[in-house]
Amino acid sequence: MGNLNLVTIIIIAANVIISYKGFQDHAFFEKYKFNIGGIKRGQQFRIFTSGFLHVNPQHLLFNMITLYFFAWIVIRNIGETNFVIIYMVSLISGSLLSLAFHKDNYHYSAVGASGAVMGIVYSAILFEPQAMKIYGIIPGWLFGIGYLLYSIYGMKKQIGNIGHDAHFGGAVGGYVTTLILAPMLIETDLTMVLVLAIPIVVLFVMQKLGKI
Repeated sequence: MGNLNLVTIIIIAANVIISYKGFQDHAFFEKYKFNIGGIKRGQQFRIFTSGFLHVNPQHLLFNMITLYFFAWIVIRNIGETNFVIIYMVSLISGSLLSLAFHKDNYHYSAVGASGAVMGIVYSAILFEPQAMKIYGIIPGWLFGIGYLLYSIYGMKKQIGNIGHDAHFGGAVGGYVTTLILAPMLIETDLTMVLVLAIPIVVLFVMQKLGKI
């Protein structure tokens, strides 16, 4: 069960306030959402600001509940400052992967904290892969691998109106940043670190082979 830390409350509050502003103000939403055309015109701020906007209250609620359940694990293991670093890097890396995959589609748009949240989820799994149980049944490490493999499949098949690339990019950002900030994980649980890297290697190989 998660618990609320001050920094988690601040991030959730920022998402709620900015998202609700976007729900009520279409011009505001359009100005700050992730949009390839806008970014190509020099509006790089969209890479960051889009991570605090959501399509609807349900989208916002799902992301914030997920953050609530995983944030405290990261904070307990690495502290508030490093938690914020992982969150922000994951947000940006999710947007950057979306930019890389959709760079030629000037109309492509997206919003949501999913990339940042997936970075926190993957970080939490790195810290406590065995202790974490998704839905009380699925081991955290298995969920992490399965989710990213599904994201690769979703990216390839373009399944649904979901930013699979942002999810994947965020998870990669969380994974890499966590290992930089907590390199002892490589010594204490190298096997799990390598196992969790499998989807990342798969995506890299598929991209090099032109399969995605």
